Amino acid sequence: MKTFTRIAVAATLGAVMGTTAMAEGLYAPNLAYRTGPFAATGIPLMNGQADYMNMLNARDGGIGGVMIDFDECETGYSTEKGVECYEKTKGKAIVTQPWSTGITLQVLPKSNIDEIPILAPGYGFSPMADGKVFQWAFNTPLSYWDGASIILKYLQDQGDLSGKKIAFLHLDHPFGKEPLPYLEQKAEAQGFELVPIPVGLKEMQNQSAQWLQIRRERPDYVIMWGWGAMNAGAITEAVKTKFPMENMLGVWWSGHDADLKIVGEDGKGYKSVSWSFPNPDAPVMADVKQHVVDAGNSQSNEEEMQGVFYSRGLVISAILAEGIAVAQEHTGKAEISPADLRWGLENLNFTEERLEELGMTGMVPPFSTSCSNHTGHSGGWILEWDGAKFVKASDLIMPDSEAISELEMAKAQEYAEANAPWPVNEDCEM
Repeated sequence: MKTFTRIAVAATLGAVMGTTAMAEGLYAPNLAYRTGPFAATGIPLMNGQADYMNMLNARDGGIGGVMIDFDECETGYSTEKGVECYEKTKGKAIVTQPWSTGITLQVLPKSNIDEIPILAPGYGFSPMADGKVFQWAFNTPLSYWDGASIILKYLQDQGDLSGKKIAFLHLDHPFGKEPLPYLEQKAEAQGFELVPIPVGLKEMQNQSAQWLQIRRERPDYVIMWGWGAMNAGAITEAVKTKFPMENMLGVWWSGHDADLKIVGEDGKGYKSVSWSFPNPDAPVMADVKQHVVDAGNSQSNEEEMQGVFYSRGLVISAILAEGIAVAQEHTGKAEISPADLRWGLENLNFTEERLEELGMTGMVPPFSTSCSNHTGHSGGWILEWDGAKFVKASDLIMPDSEAISELEMAKAQEYAEANAPWPVNEDCEM
């Protein structure tokens, strides 16, 4: 059966199941953060996610004839509030979307008991890629270790890193510390000096001390693992201290258009790795405009919809929607369970052909998942700020899968042993 028929086949299931199934819907809550110090980056992501699901509901009657109940529970990016939202929504949810590495780490042990898939696209705990150990967690299509690998590969293409100094400016939070095991391993192997420079939550908007240290250290490169208000603070300080912007690279959460627009031309040359890219001419954008924006059901605006983060929100909801559709086709049920969705998320296959069918060509690299591979390791692009917008500055760069896989397995085993007894899926082939 061809992939493009998946939604059409699933759509017939809703009719077979009858109106009761259609009325109940599929509850897919989002632990959103439209408030707090990270709101500026959270809002466009949440808008993109919601608009995609609203588009499916309006255009297709949901997925497989079943409407998607895409509820939001506001966390403010607080781990405590996030756990409260998880407990509040888990009763009827088929998925949880924590939207914070801190929340993800708190929810992770609960997943084995509650048996609800955690969908954390491009964030969370990198060893979650090991589906044998983390049966209910998915961080498709790239992990933080993948991102660090792609950045280092790009820098190596600019010249040998041996003897170089790299400052690692990061949020002093589980998110910011995530890539350290991989970066430390590579620093030793490749002979560069890694200088971690943490930014506290209360220092995000005033990083004078951190940038004074950067001026003293005189690093060849600055890798930024920033989020929310930290991004704008760091970019502003870099411009003020005249750090060469072409030598500053961020993770995908540090590549927000609005942050760079604050400095405009002065930010030219700044780079960010990314696993998504906006395509204003993509058919999916036209469908969102027709079925959501023109109907007055979007919280976004024209400028935001052209940006990287709104586009990424669309991609994230497309990943979830595809997992639902795959599960429906596999089970023959329109009303799927969390366990069914887990199977769907383990059997994603975003080929170029499938992306074209979804109207998302060029918006995310192809990737696939499996029982043992819950990430997909899609590869990413280096985006560069040209003074007005982000443009692609590289072809697709694939992560160092062999080294990352070894680290994933070691850290996953370490986590399982530290949290014993930890159930492992012995039926999952590596």
